Amino acid sequence: MANGGPVEHGYPHLETVRAAVTALYRRLSYDTIHQFATSVAPVDVAFCDTDDLHLGAQRVARELVRHYRLPDARMIVGFREMQHAANVELAAGPEYFIELNDRFRTHRRDIGAALAHEVMHVFLHRLGLSFPGTRDNEILTDTATTYLGAGWLLLDAYREDAASSQKLGYLTPEEFGYVLAKRAVVFGEDPSTWFTSPQAYTAYVRGRERALLDERQPPLTAAGWAGRRRYARDRRHAQDHRPHAAVANADAPYDFVPDAGGPLRVAFSCPTCHQRIRVPVRGRVRARCGLCRTVLECDT
Repeated sequence: MANGGPVEHGYPHLETVRAAVTALYRRLSYDTIHQFATSVAPVDVAFCDTDDLHLGAQRVARELVRHYRLPDARMIVGFREMQHAANVELAAGPEYFIELNDRFRTHRRDIGAALAHEVMHVFLHRLGLSFPGTRDNEILTDTATTYLGAGWLLLDAYREDAASSQKLGYLTPEEFGYVLAKRAVVFGEDPSTWFTSPQAYTAYVRGRERALLDERQPPLTAAGWAGRRRYARDRRHAQDHRPHAAVANADAPYDFVPDAGGPLRVAFSCPTCHQRIRVPVRGRVRARCGLCRTVLECDT
């Protein structure tokens, strides 16, 4: 939790975020992911200063349990002084103890954001899905919270001006916007109408711009002229150096794979779930991602 301190911006965790999206699709499956097509509604997690602190926190926790489809889980919420925003005790269940920072006693509008992250810890714990290391595991939790429909609360808790700042979660504001935009494309949502923080809206717009770039990378047909030209150059290089095909530019979002006895193939990441896909180099190709079922128009 950034509380008055500097807020990190940009995309320093992007590769881990993408790996987290892939892991969600692999662990949950396409059908289960699509059970979360509707995000948490603002009215269901609204918390005003006149609400009873503990009863209100329990109500919001129950709503998040319902959203994550954890009907046999009970969250017991308390408050204490601590460095982090919140903490959850991951036991066998069905009861889980969540502690929130005392700061939320007077910043009640952000209790839903803190609980969204902590209840997701329980969700992932029950799935047996985790990343090695605290940092990467927290990024997985933020990404899953956002992709499964509650992370807009975390982004909306971001506020920053010349005198103060606040941000919850491990992702940067722009990375939250990136994942939200990925979700919006899949489910046809427009989360921008839910933001009460103008800084959160700006971060979402920037993240959406970065997310849309994923859909304009060669060999996808939506790639721009510069990308197509670089791809053609790299393809010629790969064809001239078979069977040891390689890409001259290490920053390219694709690589060429020699196939013994068959056509040269190009490997690239699916713009939806980021699983690697390989298709033959033979002009116009329509590919279907086996993980997220996205149909991709390619010009290889």
